[in-house]
Amino acid sequence: MRGKIVAGVVTVSCLLLILVFARIYQKLLTAYEQSGKLVETEYAWVILLLLNLAGYAIILLPGLILYKYLDKSNYFDKIGTKTSCIYRSLFACFGDPGEKIPESVKAQRAEETPRKEALELAFCFIGLMGAYLIWGLLQEKIMTQTYVMPDGALVRFNESQFLVFVNRLSALLLALCRLLYSRQPLVCAPLYKFSYCSLTNIISAWCQYEALKYVSFPTQVLSKSCKVIPVMLMGKVISRKKYELYEYVTAVMISLGMMLFIFGSHDDNGVSTVTTMSGLTLLALYIMCDSFTSSWQSALFTRYGCSSLQMLCAVNLFSVCLTASALLQHAGSAHYLRLLQTPMFVWDCLLLSLSSTLGQLLIYRTIARFGAVVFTVIMTVRQAVAILLSCIVYGHYIFPSGIVGIILVFLAIFLGVYCRQRTRKRRAANV
Repeated sequence: MRGKIVAGVVTVSCLLLILVFARIYQKLLTAYEQSGKLVETEYAWVILLLLNLAGYAIILLPGLILYKYLDKSNYFDKIGTKTSCIYRSLFACFGDPGEKIPESVKAQRAEETPRKEALELAFCFIGLMGAYLIWGLLQEKIMTQTYVMPDGALVRFNESQFLVFVNRLSALLLALCRLLYSRQPLVCAPLYKFSYCSLTNIISAWCQYEALKYVSFPTQVLSKSCKVIPVMLMGKVISRKKYELYEYVTAVMISLGMMLFIFGSHDDNGVSTVTTMSGLTLLALYIMCDSFTSSWQSALFTRYGCSSLQMLCAVNLFSVCLTASALLQHAGSAHYLRLLQTPMFVWDCLLLSLSSTLGQLLIYRTIARFGAVVFTVIMTVRQAVAILLSCIVYGHYIFPSGIVGIILVFLAIFLGVYCRQRTRKRRAANV
């Protein structure tokens, strides 16, 4: 009984801390917005990043304090009554049931044939291509179009974090409804473990947008095309994965091929090539956070056997909480809520959210079935195909180095598939 009372007091104290941190964050944000000099400096992104982290800390710091208390006090071992609502809620958030891959998942993986695997891979690739093509077009439309309000006023939307919140909220609701309808467990692993990849996912998205203020678009695309090697290194650190020699070779070939292709498939005279230290730092943060996100999700899939819907629900639960904690303190958020009176804006947001949700589902499905490295390769090839289509449609000239680069990328993919099948046959023969 005493343990329950103490746990209740600590939980209420953490909720009060959320209110205190929210008040502090609001004052910091107001002070930054009123200081003109800080906003205009080249390194204003550092202050913005720290402010974003302060906004996320409203949720994360009280949660960390509660987790530390439960861990130090051995709360889950000492409490006798384990059917109470408080215990089940705390255990869902912070209790670790251990490794538990369902037998149905193991059987499904064992029964896969090369033909089924190839069809599944093709489905994921085509789905990701379509979902993110639509998502990109709608995002550009929302961020650049002027909307007409019912009173005739013209309003331009430019709050990226609001779009992230809407996308994550729709994905959370869709996943939650689907899990309840199919009567699947809502929680497949301790919820706090999903906060890591949720946080790095939000930070990487912010760094990606912010970097465009300091580097050219081709430079950003080039950084994305070289993510295969960082993802492999992150996999070794997080999951202690061992990669075959051919996987390192194909990773280098893909990165080199994309570099040649990007440098040889755009007009240097029409694109700004300005690159600053701030831009390079933001790109480095983006690559690091994005590599951690997919590698950590792959580790959760491997250990707990989560479904794509469970991953979608848990990750977006934290994403909604983190983005909402920052948006609620922003003075300009109420201004953008007025746009919800415009049917065209609402329709664009719904379509954007739908394409984003489908894209996230396919991302988690790809990572769960093939791993973080294969997913990164698919997204790299997607960028190459998008650039190639742009060159064909708009008549851009592709230099010989660009042609060599795209050939090298697809050669690396076919080499990876061939070596993977050979390795599987060799292992099967040795069993």
